[in-house]
Amino acid sequence: MSSFSINPNIRQAYTLPTAFYTSRDVFERAKEQVFARSWHWVAEAGALPGNGSLYPFTLLPGVLDEPLVLVRDAEGQTRCLSNVCTHRGKVIVEKAGTARQLTCGYHGRCFGLDGAFKRMPEFEGVERFPTTADNLAQLPLQEWLGLFFISMEPFADFGDITRPMRERIAWMPLDTLEFVAEGSVDYQAKAHWALYCDNYLEGFHVPFVHPGLNAALDFGNYDYELFPYCNLQLGIAKAGEPCFDIPPGYADYGRRVYAYYFWLFPNLMFNFYPWGLSLNVVEPQGPDSTRVRFRTYAFRGRAQERILNRIGQTELEDEAVVESVQLGVRSRFYRQGRFSPTMEKCVHHFHALVGKFMG
Repeated sequence: MSSFSINPNIRQAYTLPTAFYTSRDVFERAKEQVFARSWHWVAEAGALPGNGSLYPFTLLPGVLDEPLVLVRDAEGQTRCLSNVCTHRGKVIVEKAGTARQLTCGYHGRCFGLDGAFKRMPEFEGVERFPTTADNLAQLPLQEWLGLFFISMEPFADFGDITRPMRERIAWMPLDTLEFVAEGSVDYQAKAHWALYCDNYLEGFHVPFVHPGLNAALDFGNYDYELFPYCNLQLGIAKAGEPCFDIPPGYADYGRRVYAYYFWLFPNLMFNFYPWGLSLNVVEPQGPDSTRVRFRTYAFRGRAQERILNRIGQTELEDEAVVESVQLGVRSRFYRQGRFSPTMEKCVHHFHALVGKFMG
């Protein structure tokens, strides 16, 4: 059994031990065992505005450091390709733009926008060339909500793991979501990425840490639901607070839902409000450093309503508490804790998945 194995019975289980949050060796293991196998948000679909568009990026800088490129070919098909030349390893596409093919600036090797090798100067006479190894690797790519998600070695199909979300919010006007630059900001937290997820995955702390949010939520009716690789926290609004107008025939009809807080293993948070979506991307940068990217998408015509959800203030309060926990888990007097069976179901779910992947 892995040292990170979690008892499936929450009433008997202990949390992840401090080594998961503090050990450099464990952090290095998690790069391959967790993040290399996960799905990652990489860009809005607008990053590829037309046929022939190219969008180079590095996947999880400082952690996976994988050079990749999104492309839209002449027929409009999108792909995610390795951005490393199969000749000598140079990065091919240095900046976003348009092209009919990919050409390496080192020795002129050319590839189609499907990643297939096309030609290479001065290679006449090379035996058993080219082979499939001379093509650019193609990675799984999914578009949802007008966003691109990719994985290098997916642990599961994207459609399967997001199905609980898709089905629950199928009635929302998701095709009208539009990016809002104001409110789309990055935060730096001096804490382990999983501590940030731990904090997100329970409403237990809301009355103690978030006075503004607590004033809006009906804490007694806060609810949790678990799925194979995602979970849901359902925030119920107090009287007078904004809530969804849910049509008949759907699971939450008749409930005053303030927000759907969906978490997708290991580090994606889809927060749906009556005005739109706040996507939180938790990017590890080291055992005690995390970048949290907030991307805001409003339903058409409703961008001005987002201020009601106090997101900026809530984030600052979360940042302060997880940084305090980061200091505390290093104590020689702390090893691991226990779970509240009623309020920390989603944290237990997260820890069990970590144990599975790290095992």
